[in-house]
Amino acid sequence: MQIESLFYSDKLWQVVAEYAQNCSWKAGATLAKQMNECHFSDWERVFVALDDDHIAGYCTLAKTDCIPDIAYTPYIGFVFVGEQYRGNRLSEKLILSALAYAKELGFEKVYLVSDHINLYEKYGFVKIDEKEAPWGAIETIFMQMT
Repeated sequence: MQIESLFYSDKLWQVVAEYAQNCSWKAGATLAKQMNECHFSDWERVFVALDDDHIAGYCTLAKTDCIPDIAYTPYIGFVFVGEQYRGNRLSEKLILSALAYAKELGFEKVYLVSDHINLYEKYGFVKIDEKEAPWGAIETIFMQMT
């Protein structure tokens, strides 16, 4: 399994956007739209897990996430692993790659927004806040030191 960091000019960018668009998670379509509309700039990246030529999962490191007008940055977001690859700690590998990249950039903290309980805590994230998302749900903001 190989993790690659992608920017919009990379050859796999559109392939990953299409995978996200067609994956089983409804948020994948949002990621695909952001990728196709070049919402990623500067240091922002999409991380993809590859099993030979097959996409196994992805996540992002971006300036913002779904909750507007808060000062936290950067965010790990859109963590997704394909069904056939689950149970192999691939989410952890994707997250660790994003954390390492954030540390290289000089960030001391990284944030993550989720409604999952007892998922990201096992990767070292701690709850620091709760905010209402644009769709009305209360989301938890987690933080981890890099």
